[in-house]
Amino acid sequence: MSDPYYGNGQPLVGVSHLKKYFPVRKGVMRRVVAQVKAVDDVSFEIKPGETLGLVGESGCGKTTVGRSLLRLIEPSDGHVEFENVDVLKASKGDLRRLRRNMQIIFQDPYASLNPRMSVLEIIGEGLRVHKLTSSTSELEDRVRELLDRVKLDPVYINRYPHEFSGGQRQRIGIARALSLKPKFIVCDEAVSALDVSIQAQVINLLMDLRDEFGLSYLFVAHDLSVVRHISHRVAVMYLGKIVEIADTEALFASPMHPYTRALLSAVPVANPTAKRERIVLQGDVPSPINPPPGCPFHTRCPVAMAKCKTEVPPLKEAGSGHTYTCHLDE
Repeated sequence: MSDPYYGNGQPLVGVSHLKKYFPVRKGVMRRVVAQVKAVDDVSFEIKPGETLGLVGESGCGKTTVGRSLLRLIEPSDGHVEFENVDVLKASKGDLRRLRRNMQIIFQDPYASLNPRMSVLEIIGEGLRVHKLTSSTSELEDRVRELLDRVKLDPVYINRYPHEFSGGQRQRIGIARALSLKPKFIVCDEAVSALDVSIQAQVINLLMDLRDEFGLSYLFVAHDLSVVRHISHRVAVMYLGKIVEIADTEALFASPMHPYTRALLSAVPVANPTAKRERIVLQGDVPSPINPPPGCPFHTRCPVAMAKCKTEVPPLKEAGSGHTYTCHLDE
């Protein structure tokens, strides 16, 4: 499939007003005294064959969004539709069937694989659970095919995770996610734990698999250079909210939100003599237990106005599909 991204088609995944609050309990009776607003009213769409990059500082809620889509974490509110089916209202049986088409690649290749299971058992577990193979030999053949597809030697089929490097383990995790032939994969910081040279190999592998199988990705990351390379669109999160979303090139060429501009100013450039403005944010990220009123970014924003402290910024459009939330230029 040479061009699997159908930008004008119906969304494969639709997320609207997604929220996830974690209760803070204290005292002998473990009463709820506060809520950690990890994800606070997030909405976006992912089309067939599309990669949506989700970026932001550590703790902004990126991973919680990804896991909430698959109900690995139960959201507090909102809607998640996959092929027009509400994932959050699905029964256990329906959810199991949905998960054949919705998989995840975890961040830590050392923690995400069971050390007591062989590669055959790890990759073949989903095939067994969903009864997609009729015999042991067919299961082994399928696992060998998957290993070959992620560029691992099929002779490793009976080895255990401790016998592999970090990059090899992540390829095993990718093969496990591919085993059920999904349509949508959440890549939760899938390359952040790897060396830079290995990162490039894994990113190129993910892109090849996307083109070959028409996969859609939610690519959660904090490395903007990686996100630019793999993503069709990018959503920027800050303190549980999406502050800007746009086509990748439009976002990098003309970022509209001050937070996006600050993030992009920190991306290293190849030319050491190139001059550009470096935007250094002051202060710390506010606590998600007690986020500031108005614009959540106003406590660190270099261009904050009085109304930013009291009024929630409106959603604006800077072009086709390029939206952001800010009081500037009103």
